[in-house]
Amino acid sequence: MTDKIFENNQVTIAGKVVGDYKHSHDVFGEGFYILNVKVNRLSNSDDTIPLMISDRLVDVNESLDGKNIEITGQFRSYNRHEENRNRLMLSVFVREINICDDDYVSQKPNYIFLDGFICKHPIYRKTPLGREIADLLLAVNRPYGKSDYIPCICWGRNARYAEKFEVGGHIQIWGRIQSREYQKKINEEEVERRVAYEVSVSKLEYLGEE
Repeated sequence: MTDKIFENNQVTIAGKVVGDYKHSHDVFGEGFYILNVKVNRLSNSDDTIPLMISDRLVDVNESLDGKNIEITGQFRSYNRHEENRNRLMLSVFVREINICDDDYVSQKPNYIFLDGFICKHPIYRKTPLGREIADLLLAVNRPYGKSDYIPCICWGRNARYAEKFEVGGHIQIWGRIQSREYQKKINEEEVERRVAYEVSVSKLEYLGEE
């Protein structure tokens, strides 16, 4: 049953580690750490994606900074309470990790498949240059009654298609994880630079309402 549920959230990431492990939290004596990985895009830009990794998979005292790695796992979310509100935090939960040679070329350097349900009505808009975009929030079930809430962004014809989806609709998507910087206004004088993570959708299928 658990393996069956894992099929609805599949991620493969391959790239270069940036920095060292940062402790996140402990669960029953198992330590979890954040590790950032830079993944190149075809456009010659890149995405820096946070991994959540257990100290039972790696020796966190041995730095991987600058190393090429490939991981498989799941895109997960949790709410962090700050400034009297909850902030959605996203990272890739690592299930397997391999350290790769410098000349290794991954077949799936940034791949994600999600099978879930629409949580909020899709938001369709056009950029000043006329590009069509639709924002989705997808709930993906996890074992033991939990769910991950994953923001997704569709483009062009997919955006127009997604605009019609109903809340509760069952969809499958394929795409990549991307990082995006934005500025958060803290108060009248202070602005903080933050990074948002989302799934850029290349293909989607609407499976109806359940």
